[in-house]
Amino acid sequence: MVHQTKQGAALDRKKLMADPIMVTTIVLLITLLTLFILYPLAILLVDSFVGDGSFSLSVFQRIFQISSFKRAITNTLKVGFVVGIFSTFIGLLFAYVEVYVRMPRFTGGLFKVVSMLPVVSPPFVLSLSMIMLFGKSGIITRFLLHIYDNSVYGYWGIVIVQTLTFFPVCYMMLKGLLKNIDPSLEEAARDMGASRMKVFTSVTFPLILPGLGNAFLVTFIESIADFANPMIIGGSYDTLATTIYLQITGAYDKPGAAAMAVVLLCITLVMFAVQKYYLEAKTAATLTGKASRARMMIEDKSVRVPLTLLCTLVAIFVIMMYICVPIGACFPTWGYKFFPLTGKWFTQVFTRYKGFKAFKDSFVLSLIASPITALLSMIISYLVVKRKFRGKGFIEAVSMLAMAVPGTVLGVGYIRGFSGGLFHTGILQGIYGTGLILIIVFVVRSLPTGTRSGISALRQIDKSIEESAYDMGADSFKVFMTVTLPLIKDSFLSGLVTAFVRSITAISAIILLVTPRYLLITVQINEFAEKGAYSLACAFATILILITYGAVLLMNLFMKYFGTSRKMKED
Repeated sequence: MVHQTKQGAALDRKKLMADPIMVTTIVLLITLLTLFILYPLAILLVDSFVGDGSFSLSVFQRIFQISSFKRAITNTLKVGFVVGIFSTFIGLLFAYVEVYVRMPRFTGGLFKVVSMLPVVSPPFVLSLSMIMLFGKSGIITRFLLHIYDNSVYGYWGIVIVQTLTFFPVCYMMLKGLLKNIDPSLEEAARDMGASRMKVFTSVTFPLILPGLGNAFLVTFIESIADFANPMIIGGSYDTLATTIYLQITGAYDKPGAAAMAVVLLCITLVMFAVQKYYLEAKTAATLTGKASRARMMIEDKSVRVPLTLLCTLVAIFVIMMYICVPIGACFPTWGYKFFPLTGKWFTQVFTRYKGFKAFKDSFVLSLIASPITALLSMIISYLVVKRKFRGKGFIEAVSMLAMAVPGTVLGVGYIRGFSGGLFHTGILQGIYGTGLILIIVFVVRSLPTGTRSGISALRQIDKSIEESAYDMGADSFKVFMTVTLPLIKDSFLSGLVTAFVRSITAISAIILLVTPRYLLITVQINEFAEKGAYSLACAFATILILITYGAVLLMNLFMKYFGTSRKMKED
């Protein structure tokens, strides 16, 4: 058996080497991944550990003497831990109610909206809403409750905003896990006289425990890597992401920022490794297959009413926070006069604040980056799932690595890696400060999401379908374009739109790289929010949300009428 496996692997390698298109694709892919993912991170390490041509820890010694940096590490871990717990708990509550409780259709619709909103909106929209509703000049605090000495800025402001932003991610992850639990396991416990709480604590909870850990770590990584929310609502409460940014833009200390970025990178990489290679595997091993029969939904009013009511109130509050953004864009003078509503800020976006240029630059760069990302994701997925060669593990690991790298860290890496050219030789220095480097960052940041989607789609395709095309004389390029890609069309389109949305709403990785030649919407929103011009920031954010929501809507319509799922239904 082992001999046959070795023979098969050797035959696959022989076929691969006889295919020049495939070999060229692999070499090119490894070069690109090394150049634009590994190299910037390696340069950070070199900058941090090598001083005056020799190995030194002097940069680290210096930054750890900065009291604000040590405080930022503690703050970051504290926020990440609390946000992880809160987001996982609320996500579990939402997932449990959807899967186990018979709820009104209205509540189900609210759940769908809540899960969709963080996808189509910039990452800092809730920070704007929080300030406008509960800040010192907030509608609720100042004008309804007449509270004048409150401060929404700082630790609790970041925690609340990040929890509301990230809990839908946990909800979507845990919903899938709960659906995969066989109802017969829980019903057997109920038949033996166990209460619903006992069934949950002794059967359901142990089964989803690895999944809960997975959801917690995903949220923890997202929280500590977040730049925009702490920047807008953090006030004097510094986190690692904002400290790194200020170290470059305020202190002009690039080596110090590089060392700080390495500290943040080490934290996220450790957490990512635990999440990816331990908890994900354990979750998959615990929950295998689908439920054998339909689940009996909970209809007991003592359980159904309070849980449904609680989730409905949370969902309405989150939706209200998002609705506050377009309403805030219509206030005549923020903090002093709220009515009558006006459209003057939308007019000023385009007439006074170069809105056309900002939207054009953001739209064009994201539009260029998205098909490149989607195609690269599908090619990487194809190589990982359908091909056997020595560099396969390297391609998969490096393409996923960008998921664990905070945007601020990547931005610092690109500054240190390309501002003076490769290894300060001047080679590729020309891309620094151009639109090309922004496109590359967009591609790198969105690559892991598309790759994961492509891998899961390709694993469902029988190998024999492609092999028959090879037997008829088609080369690898022809097979990929005419057989494989049409079969994973839905995944490709989904990756395309996801890449577009992630690119046009990105800020942490590109805020350090953008130059006056390019005006990007997210950078403009961040700039106006920092200045306290919240109505203008809301006007920009509202238009951006409409663009991203429109893109997702178009994709869903296209997949509904032209996707592979429609063809399967017709067949």
